[in-house]
Amino acid sequence: MKEEQKGVDETVSTKRHWNNEHEMKASNSWTVFKVIAEFVDGYERLNKIDPCVSIFGSARTKPDNPHYLLAERVAGLLVAEGYGIITGGGPGIMEAANKGAKESGGTSVGLNIDLPFEQGYNPYIDIDKVFNFNYFFIRKVMFVKYAQAFVVLPGGFGTMDELFEVLTLVQTKKIAQIPIVLMGTDFWGGMIKWVKESMMEKYATISAKDLDLIPITDDPKEAVKIINDFYEGKELKPNLPY
Repeated sequence: MKEEQKGVDETVSTKRHWNNEHEMKASNSWTVFKVIAEFVDGYERLNKIDPCVSIFGSARTKPDNPHYLLAERVAGLLVAEGYGIITGGGPGIMEAANKGAKESGGTSVGLNIDLPFEQGYNPYIDIDKVFNFNYFFIRKVMFVKYAQAFVVLPGGFGTMDELFEVLTLVQTKKIAQIPIVLMGTDFWGGMIKWVKESMMEKYATISAKDLDLIPITDDPKEAVKIINDFYEGKELKPNLPY
C-alpha cells in the first residue's frame, strides 16, 4: 500500500488494482483446463511404460565431453538391467542418455518442454514416447512419478531445480526414498562440500542423514549397483502420492 502525505495530518491511501481483472479471470479458467489436459495425457501414456530411471543434466554438453559419454554409458548399463530411460528430451546430457538407451535396445522416453530458445526433441527418443509439455511443474511430476531412480549429471539451473525438487520430496516424505545418484565428482564435489560445511555443520539447516540421500560417483557400474542394491527384494512401482 502506498501512502502519500497531504498537508500536516491528512494522509491519502491508494490501493493498487489489476487493470485487466476480467481478462485474467477468463485466462485463468482456460489455464485450468489446459493443465488438467496435460496431466491426463501424461498419466495415460506413461502408465503404459515399464519401470524407468530419470537422467538429468545440461542441454549444453557437447558429444565430445566426458560427461556426455558418461551419460550414454550409464544409460546403456541401466537398459541392460531392464530399465527404460526418461530424460527431458533435449540435446546435451539428455541426448546422450536417450542415445545410450536407444542403441542398447531399451525404452527411450523424452519429456520435452516448449522453450523459445531451444530446438525440439533429440533423435534418440522412441517416436511414440515423445511428450511435449507447456508447464514445467507438470513435466516434473512426470519425471518423479514414473522414475525408480534418478541419475544426475552436471547441469545448470534446470538440473539443480530437478535435483533439489526430488531431494525435497524424499526428505519431507512426500514420496518414498529412492536412489538419487550424482555423477561427476569434479562438478558436484564443491556443492557437496558447501552443503556439508555450510548447510549441515555451520547453519544446521539439514541433518547428516540428508547427505546420505545423494551418493556421488564417476563409475557407471557403481551408479547401477547403487540402484540395484537399493531395490534388491523390493517391488518396483510408481512413486506415490504422485
